[in-house]
Amino acid sequence: MAVRLRMAVHGVRNSRIFHIVAVNQRQRRNAKPIELLGVYDPRLKPGESTKTIQWSVQRIQYWLNVGATPSKTVTKLLHMGGILPSQRTESETLSSPASPSSEATPQPSA
Repeated sequence: MAVRLRMAVHGVRNSRIFHIVAVNQRQRRNAKPIELLGVYDPRLKPGESTKTIQWSVQRIQYWLNVGATPSKTVTKLLHMGGILPSQRTESETLSSPASPSSEATPQPSA
């Protein structure tokens, strides 16, 4: 069974909250999850300056070690939270200067 870490939408319109869940990847978005891993509320409450995420780091690391693949959105949140190490994107690797290769240097002919 392929497990995926993704967001499930809950709440009424204009007041959504997102649950970070481990779920079989073949099931629909709001299907019954295997496990609830965290809660993300994107709305700022009065007097707060940052958004908060409540999650279980140990359980997320467990599912990642077992082989669960996170969705793009969950991957972004895990990078921001420091759970996943940040990796260079393709655009960053393409823009970095290339190392000099042996083909670029002229070889003396004998």
